[in-house]
Amino acid sequence: MPSVDSQNQKTFTYPRSALERAERALVCSPFNPCLFETMRSRRVALSEMTANSGVQNGYTKRPISELAADNALVWLIQVGVLRREVDGQGITDSFRLTPLGRQIVEQFQRKPWRTPTLSDNLYNTVIHWLRLPF
Repeated sequence: MPSVDSQNQKTFTYPRSALERAERALVCSPFNPCLFETMRSRRVALSEMTANSGVQNGYTKRPISELAADNALVWLIQVGVLRREVDGQGITDSFRLTPLGRQIVEQFQRKPWRTPTLSDNLYNTVIHWLRLPF
């Protein structure tokens, strides 16, 4: 199984199915690779990803509403790619990559970000809608 070294040098090992599901969720999301590259180094607020600012920042393929962006981000959290940032007063509207997300994004630095196939989109939609854990 592949592993990843995070910034604190802990090694995480993920099953192939988790890696495939995470990759599929990323490429099927309404977000551009630029967003995930930015999340490698800093948190990104929801307001930076929505409406025209999302397109201007290069984070989205088209303007999307806050609700649509939040739904897509929550799916990426459930898949294990993202996490919400927390400050001293609780959960914020900012997001960051998890170690699994970091590993997937780093893999895409070595090879081009692939275009999702029809079967990728269909499979991702079905498991997202049903919230299946595979």
